[in-house]
Amino acid sequence: MNQINQPVDVVVIGAGQAGLASGWHLKRQGLSFLILDEQLQPGGNWRNYYDSLELFSPAAYSSLPGMPFPAAPGHYPARDEVVRYLEKYAELFELPILQGVRATRVDRVNGGFQITAASGQHFLARAVVVASGAFSRPYTPDIPGLGSFNGTQLHSADYRNNQPFGGQRIVVIGAANSAVQIAYDLAKVATVTLATRETIRFVPQRILGADFHTWLKWTGLEKTRWLNDQSTPVLDDGTYSKALKAGDFNQAAMFTQVTSTGIVWPDGQHEAVDSLMFATGFRPNLAFLESLPVLDERGWVRQRDGRATHVPGLYFVGLPKQRNFASATLRGVGPDAEHILRHLLNHLRAPETLRTPTRKTEQLTPE
Repeated sequence: MNQINQPVDVVVIGAGQAGLASGWHLKRQGLSFLILDEQLQPGGNWRNYYDSLELFSPAAYSSLPGMPFPAAPGHYPARDEVVRYLEKYAELFELPILQGVRATRVDRVNGGFQITAASGQHFLARAVVVASGAFSRPYTPDIPGLGSFNGTQLHSADYRNNQPFGGQRIVVIGAANSAVQIAYDLAKVATVTLATRETIRFVPQRILGADFHTWLKWTGLEKTRWLNDQSTPVLDDGTYSKALKAGDFNQAAMFTQVTSTGIVWPDGQHEAVDSLMFATGFRPNLAFLESLPVLDERGWVRQRDGRATHVPGLYFVGLPKQRNFASATLRGVGPDAEHILRHLLNHLRAPETLRTPTRKTEQLTPE
């Protein structure tokens, strides 16, 4: 099928939190747009995360624009609560999402863009917002011998619960929030070591009665790139640090090599291991942009606060540290989507861009 759809002002790629927040702002401006999403339901990758996942920020700091998270301000939402919230968000604002449509290529065409889908469909747009998420391409470090390992090798993206791992010897690789959460979960049924390149740094979830994210707001640090949403410190109400001190699981320096049956620790000792669990983060999923000058020689995105520096009309929402440490979080994507809006509207006004029909501004439920 090589169907070419009617041109629109904007195509958004991805219907996770970043794509939904972008859609809210675009609809508010009365622009014609489509959101393409490879998932069969809105919500991005949230429904694919492990069962015990809880947000590291409370409900008060976990909302998209126009719709507060439906929970007590100090409640830390679980995975399924976030999924339901995102589904309801898409439904409430009637965002034009095409589910099950995977973008495979974006090209410049006649002052605009042509987006090609895996189905063979082609979509024309005057601008593109890439909201494919920061958590859709799991990253596993290159470790000598990893390909020879005969045990179970898993990334946190594929972990659901501890049921298949009872009685095993498991090494979890990573030092951030997800690594510690998963190690704690696995330690209920298995013998677990956290292998890290640095000491785990725990920070109290609440300081003098206020959540860590409240302090970031009060101090202005939330507007900086000092922290990373995928890295340390680990936010803890005392549960994880106590479990580590009690020996429920332990921490060791990162191993140097993998063998067919286990790992080699820095002191040269070999240990048999049943499973390796990599909680080593993610990289942006941008393979569909390979025809455009988007990545530099280091593989980093050429962008400034969400604007592609080498491709006019191309924008990003949801990249880690795009504008600050919260850029890839629920509360960060809304402000970032709003930030690019002025630049996007100026681009659409340019006479050389692909022309599309416009609509009257639609009013949404006020924030």
